[in-house]
Amino acid sequence: MNASLLFLLIAIVIVGIFVFVAISLTSRKNYNFDKDVYQADWLHIENSLEKDKKPTYNNAIIEADKLLDKAMTEMGLPGKTMGERLKKSSARFSQINSVWHAHKLRNQIAHEHGFSVEYLQTKHALASFKQALKDLGAI
Repeated sequence: MNASLLFLLIAIVIVGIFVFVAISLTSRKNYNFDKDVYQADWLHIENSLEKDKKPTYNNAIIEADKLLDKAMTEMGLPGKTMGERLKKSSARFSQINSVWHAHKLRNQIAHEHGFSVEYLQTKHALASFKQALKDLGAI
């Protein structure tokens, strides 16, 4: 093998290693949440949901969305809105489509007059928010 070709291959491998290390160090910064606070907030949300009281459905989704947004903001994820943060950080979530669906439900609740959800929709949305909080390490 030619010495210059060998040198080129070694240089490519070294650069590749540096790129891999740089991406690994910057893409998933570990953040230390106060898990006790997040878990207490999450339990409050779950306990506020009452099957026979429809107003608690909308409120639980809104509060869960706020809690996830708080965690994303606290981590320093980029974006001015939660939607932007979700777009730019989708790889952090194991079920990003479910999180998007839950966030869109929240937006409908907040912006469409008279919009309400059913109990099962609320349970699915809360499960999505909970998994997202777990994915981030907040709970």
